[in-house]
Amino acid sequence: MNYNAALYIRLSKEDENKNNTNSESVENQKNILTEYANKNDYKIYDYYIDDGYTGTNFNRPSFLRLIDDINNKKIDLIIVKDLSRFGRDYIITGYYLEMFFPSKNIRFISILDNYDSINNINEYMPFKAIINDMFSKDNSKKIKAALRIKQQMGKWVGGCTPFGYSKDVNDKNHLVVNYEEAIIVRKIYSLFLSGYSINKIKEYLFNNKVKTPTLIRNNKKNSKYSKEGYWSSTTIKTILKNELYTGNLVQNRRCRINYKIRKLKNNNRDEWIIVNNTHDVIIDKEDFDRVQKIFKEKNVIKKNNKNNYLLTGFITCFECKKRMSFQKNKNNVYLICNTYKKYSKQRLCSSHSNNYKKIEKIIINKIKILMNHYNLNVEINRKLLLLLIKKIEVHSDKTIDVYFNFKNPCLSL
Repeated sequence: MNYNAALYIRLSKEDENKNNTNSESVENQKNILTEYANKNDYKIYDYYIDDGYTGTNFNRPSFLRLIDDINNKKIDLIIVKDLSRFGRDYIITGYYLEMFFPSKNIRFISILDNYDSINNINEYMPFKAIINDMFSKDNSKKIKAALRIKQQMGKWVGGCTPFGYSKDVNDKNHLVVNYEEAIIVRKIYSLFLSGYSINKIKEYLFNNKVKTPTLIRNNKKNSKYSKEGYWSSTTIKTILKNELYTGNLVQNRRCRINYKIRKLKNNNRDEWIIVNNTHDVIIDKEDFDRVQKIFKEKNVIKKNNKNNYLLTGFITCFECKKRMSFQKNKNNVYLICNTYKKYSKQRLCSSHSNNYKKIEKIIINKIKILMNHYNLNVEINRKLLLLLIKKIEVHSDKTIDVYFNFKNPCLSL
């Protein structure tokens, strides 16, 4: 049988930092795979190279392209140098080897493991997958421990520095004041302490053509609003609540859920690592504490006046995809697009409002019908909605799309 072979190559950043770089290098893997394919008369369809990607994360560009080519029946053989190059998560690796590849009639060869799925000659492959996974877990622990020691020593270990600071050219673990940005940080604190609200500060910065962090740092990943000079409330609040401006290094505020999941979770304050007087001050401690006191007082007022609606946090605008806010008008409650509300003069979104009670009634009735269809007699409350609903989009023509947390998620009302 003539095979169209995909030669898969992966090199992680951890591998690059090891002493055995040459043995694991992209070029070395490529040579081994090419020689093997030619020796066995396999036609090389393409090389799939993921350079700088960890083995526990399968969301890699070339790996995803490989899967697409499998689904499009362009290849029927995958060759890797060894199983660790394919992946280090034994659950996902096992899924591909035991289920996905056989279902697609894909032959899989791992050269150094002496494994060929067509012969199924190596019964120890699942154990090797577990060992590779354990290696990643152990490596993750070592990296975390090394970073924690640096944090406790007052060394900066983050990537992008907080607005107002840059990395010292002579020491990447030390922060120095970025004077262009520091002027803006001080102005934000000054405005807030003089009585300006967050929205008024945004308006002042925009009207005075003060560049956003995105514009100053040429960050291509941020939203189109910040690129056009519109400051966000989140950016200003982050600046106003960051103790780092007082000269204290605050780290370990967030961490990954585990070594396989890249999603971050917030740590409790008692888990933060704070080292005092590690870098130059931008904001005096006294001014910083005054700002925190104002925030605390405002939060108490906001908490006491807060209206909790059943669909709070679910409803977004169809045009700009931003959250819609609630606005009382006499006896009615209306949904207003937050983008239009904040940037009405700039016309970043159109003016549209919806009667909240009508939308809530429509959605509750539709969910009741859905529950009755499955013979479920349950109370419609926020706990249930959090389980069922991902988001609700409201169109300008009053139609509603409800996105659920399961397959075939969209229901238009």
